[in-house]
Amino acid sequence: MAKKKKGDELKPPDWLTTYSDMITLCLCFFVIMFNPDDVTQGQLDAISTSMRQGGIGAMPGGNTLSAGRAADLGNTIQSLPSMERGRVMGTAMRRAVSVFSPEIQTNKIKVTHDERGLVITLAGDAFFYPASARINIEATREILLRLGTYLDSRELAGRKFRIEGHTDAVDVDPNGPWEDNWQLSVERSRAVLRYLTALGINENKFQIAGFAATVPVSTNETEEGRANNRRVDVIILDEGHL
Repeated sequence: MAKKKKGDELKPPDWLTTYSDMITLCLCFFVIMFNPDDVTQGQLDAISTSMRQGGIGAMPGGNTLSAGRAADLGNTIQSLPSMERGRVMGTAMRRAVSVFSPEIQTNKIKVTHDERGLVITLAGDAFFYPASARINIEATREILLRLGTYLDSRELAGRKFRIEGHTDAVDVDPNGPWEDNWQLSVERSRAVLRYLTALGINENKFQIAGFAATVPVSTNETEEGRANNRRVDVIILDEGHL
């Protein structure tokens, strides 16, 4: 009988290579099909826990798989409303990025998402005359019409909106029309509200607020930073911020 070569006993059987290739292809397939909009934080936590605990040593007995299956089922049932809300907001954000793509590229508009909801930021210098609450309609009419059409779309039916005005930290001209930056920020919010409601959007769907220079997004030490802080945020509110 031929003697086994040293190391033969450590060589895996040939079928294991084919099996490993099949598992890799399956993984690639499910990664391609994966849609992050449909996954909640609870599901991500469950996946992370399963990956930490569900190694080869945990497979015998099926305890890890059984517990995970029951836990996932409970979490999914309880989180169905939040999953649906997340899916709707994800769709709304993708559409906003598409609708305002030219303005995003020129920094007239930014589209982000935070704890308040979906935020469409209008650059103050692009939409208003300097130190004024008067909208530069000649330059922004077409953009505002698109904004109004977007907010009045079927996918946002039933949503509430808030318009927030923000200024830089430079004091207003004492000889100008504004008492302070608080008044200027509120009046800019009101100006956007008046334009959108004039397009036929129900006024009762809106809230307005003015924050002066209290919520900066950039430094007020540079002109570029101050320009970033002069803005109006049009927010599609999450339910927790109605």
